[in-house]
Amino acid sequence: MGVGQQNTNRQQDNGNEDWDALKGDVGDIAGVAVERSRYFIDSAREQATDYVDRRKDDVAQSVADFATSLRESTHSFDERPNIRAVVDTAAEGLEQLAESIRERTFADFFNEFEDVVRRRPATVAAVSVAVGFLAARFIKSTAEDLRYDGMNAGRGQGGQARARQAQHARSRAGA
Repeated sequence: MGVGQQNTNRQQDNGNEDWDALKGDVGDIAGVAVERSRYFIDSAREQATDYVDRRKDDVAQSVADFATSLRESTHSFDERPNIRAVVDTAAEGLEQLAESIRERTFADFFNEFEDVVRRRPATVAAVSVAVGFLAARFIKSTAEDLRYDGMNAGRGQGGQARARQAQHARSRAGA
């Protein structure tokens, strides 16, 4: 084997070693990135869960307050016992919902929602479409109201300017 051939073999070995070292470094960096992303995701999930758990008591109280005001409104239905029974049943259901919200964790709600989605995907899809349709209608109507208000405000300002010009012309004529 000649000297030139030995140098070529050494260069190939050094190139392979450099390549292997680079692959090792990239693998280490990827491992650190994955570990940090898991930490970030776990931290975000923990913060979201804590926030939801704090807010669920507020939501439960709001539902309970609504049930109380619904129950209090049944006094006007004293002469209609059928309507009063329906409203009382609805209030009772809301009170049970409030209690359920207080007793359960965010994970319980999420797991139950996930189970419903898995058991009835067509129903969830239909409800999602309906909610999307209602949201689109609300946004469209709000945009139309804003556009209408903007046009009326512009006309109102234009009308005020014309009134000022007319008053100015009258004051000149009178002077």
